[in-house]
Amino acid sequence: MDTLAAIEARRAVKNFDPNHRLTPAELDQLLSLAMLSPTAFNIQHWRFVVVDDPALRQEIRQVSWDQAQVTDASVLIILCADLKAWTRNPQRYWRNAPEGVQEFMTGAIAQYYEGKEQVQRDEGMRSCGIAAQTLMLAAQAMGYDSCPMDGFDFDAVAKLINLPADHTPVMFVTIGKATQPARERGGPIEKSEAVIYNRFS
Repeated sequence: MDTLAAIEARRAVKNFDPNHRLTPAELDQLLSLAMLSPTAFNIQHWRFVVVDDPALRQEIRQVSWDQAQVTDASVLIILCADLKAWTRNPQRYWRNAPEGVQEFMTGAIAQYYEGKEQVQRDEGMRSCGIAAQTLMLAAQAMGYDSCPMDGFDFDAVAKLINLPADHTPVMFVTIGKATQPARERGGPIEKSEAVIYNRFS
């Protein structure tokens, strides 16, 4: 499936075949593709928590409004943002660049993030959102269905997965085989409302 078709076909699926599993190779391909997603300063804030323990998935479902996709989807991925990724040996993010570029970017990273907790959080959220869309479109292209989710108790999930204090949960992406088609699109707004040229009137 090409990219345009995947964008048009992707829908949030709520009902998954609980007996289906992706192969290890398919899961690895999905995660490798997600890791090609862009991030500010290439600091790659995203952390992909793949939950394959059935008991843990059941516990997560209990703090996720009992939504069936948490346990029934082939894959549950919790996207988390490492809010301090910018401090973790930032030279490595530009190790393949010329020396001058490495020096400039390392300094720019510190200048952009240091002492700016809201910026750190905002960039982590943006990065995880982009990675989530990459996951969903890649899954669609591979013949799978997906669902982005934020209907869960963030603090409870963080505790269940032992999330470090300097990370934050952003969203879930569930992936698998749908047992029911997605509902019709609920009510897209007019393009004239969504698209603004130059400035608001």
